[in-house]
Amino acid sequence: MKISSWNVNSVRARIENIKSYLLKYKPEILMMQEIKTEDVNFPYDDFASMDYECHVFGQKSYNGVAIISKNKLTNIKTDLIKDKLKQSRIISAELDYKKKKIQLINIYTPNGNPVDTEKYEYKKDWINQLIKQLKSFSKKNSNIILGGDFNIIPSAEDVYNPKSFEDDALFRLEIRKKYREMLNLGLNDVYRHFYEDKEGYTFWDYMRGAWQKNNGMRIDHFLVSNSLIDNVKEININKDPRGRDKPSDHTPIEITLA
Repeated sequence: MKISSWNVNSVRARIENIKSYLLKYKPEILMMQEIKTEDVNFPYDDFASMDYECHVFGQKSYNGVAIISKNKLTNIKTDLIKDKLKQSRIISAELDYKKKKIQLINIYTPNGNPVDTEKYEYKKDWINQLIKQLKSFSKKNSNIILGGDFNIIPSAEDVYNPKSFEDDALFRLEIRKKYREMLNLGLNDVYRHFYEDKEGYTFWDYMRGAWQKNNGMRIDHFLVSNSLIDNVKEININKDPRGRDKPSDHTPIEITLA
């Protein structure tokens, strides 16, 4: 089973690229972030024609998350975080897999920049609430797959120029500590589980030729619980969609379960 995560940067603007990706790489589940559309305008028919069921938590023009799946998902929730700004940033579902019930969580964490504004405080509060939810989930169900755009650069190896990001909301030490706090709940950064030192960028800015120069960062992640990590056979950062016409500035990440 292949599960993908992709910040698509507008599902309607990228619909042809997304459909091409689905046809070529055939993930059973795709978790999307930054869909930038209300539920009513989501392209359900495009995905239904490819046999995907859709679960959407949208928002006009900004944010928004969705899960499309060829497998039956149950217990869909969009109210896991009491978001003071009422932004659409998290959706969860339950997936039956090999006699296990997996808690699948798709997130789009706030960016948090500039750091001297309320945006940074909002990011910290949002992550703190996420950590509380993860603690709660882990008491009820040890099988968790958390994926999405975390807007967190975990370590210096995950950005092309760490020195220039030292005071950025994606790389500040206290934000990286919160990422570590998630891992300490019994979760594994799947990419680093397989690749201790290897570069694994998932985002390249549209500006200053970042894609062409490979000036990227790893901010999209899959965190998988200890009980499931041995079921993960591989993780792949699929750069193909980033090199296409009119791409998202992110590219899909994919895990394959045995």
